[in-house]
Amino acid sequence: MQEIVPVERFEARAKVVKAMAHPSRLIMIDELSRGERCVCELRELVGADLSTVSKHLAVLKKAGIVEDERRGKQIYYRLRVPCVINFFHCIESVLDAKGK
Repeated sequence: MQEIVPVERFEARAKVVKAMAHPSRLIMIDELSRGERCVCELRELVGADLSTVSKHLAVLKKAGIVEDERRGKQIYYRLRVPCVINFFHCIESVLDAKGK
């Protein structure tokens, strides 16, 4: 018999997906798949001000996608669960199937 997944689990899944639902956050996740980066590197990559990048990173951290570590005055981020990149591959398959 297949286990029934509680509604709360689907709500938790939706929060994770929603946290990734912004182009800048997707860019940062993609970059972090290559290794940890300081906030300054992510800011340059995304082309946004430090405040905006910090807010995006806070959303990703709250969702459990990234974690951070302070070293001196710099804060470095890395993927907490690198398998999130597998989701990117799935999205690409959907886009390919759509012909985009």
